[in-house]
Amino acid sequence: MGGDRLAVSAVGFIGLGQIGRPMAERLVDRAEPLVVYDVRPDACEPFATRGARVASGPDEMAHEVDVISVMVRDDEQVYDVVRGLVPGARPGLVVAIHSTIAPWTAEELAADAAPHGVTVVDAPVAGGFMGASSGELAVMIGGPTDAVERCREPFSAWASLIVHTGQVGSATRAKLARNLLQFAAYSAAAEAQRLAEASGIDLRELANVVRHSDRVTGGPGAIMLRDTTAPMTPDDPLYRILSHTRSLGEKDLRLALALGAQLGVDLPFAALALERFGGGLGVAPEL
Repeated sequence: MGGDRLAVSAVGFIGLGQIGRPMAERLVDRAEPLVVYDVRPDACEPFATRGARVASGPDEMAHEVDVISVMVRDDEQVYDVVRGLVPGARPGLVVAIHSTIAPWTAEELAADAAPHGVTVVDAPVAGGFMGASSGELAVMIGGPTDAVERCREPFSAWASLIVHTGQVGSATRAKLARNLLQFAAYSAAAEAQRLAEASGIDLRELANVVRHSDRVTGGPGAIMLRDTTAPMTPDDPLYRILSHTRSLGEKDLRLALALGAQLGVDLPFAALALERFGGGLGVAPEL
């Protein structure tokens, strides 16, 4: 969902850890003031030397900024921070939770904050430390449209993709789906490495091939082309393309399983992938 970026004055940032620090660093040179806070005073020092103001706590920050980014570790810390700053906050404040939390945590905090004139949005990010450092994170935002539009201008300092996913809680649901893909792929990568290692393949060279080809093809996201997971009908424009993908994938998975059997390498991810491959693509498996 697009829209004109609304002017935002001071921005606050809470949580200057591995990803929060490079995100906040990209806000320092912004024309409007940056106010930061972290439980570790040494994490704030580099920001103070560059002109940011260090708040004594989240509650103090909430009196003087328009948008606060929260990038702390877990749900418990998010609850502590947000509930601590909301009661005395400036009316109209938008609090954006970047931490990966339970969707209902954001929903509950949004409901608690609304009577105080504060809007809570969930705004998890994807792209890791590298994306934060280069300003190329993707951020998903769940919340009212007016609050999302107020976030666009400051968020554009560290994100090159901003997606409004719907109501509060929706962005975290999207992030959990995205992370499911990533971490399941890590487990599949470990299985692939075991097969390659048993075959005498240099794992570092294989990794170079994987990273290179994924940059070209888009990796697992390359098959995420449809707006539904329902089975396709043969007249769907993508049916022939994904049917071809299914045929190639099932062939190669069978070959990998045969190689694993020959080498005595158990490949449960490959077996499950073969079982569910066609259905996952939305096309009927080969008979």
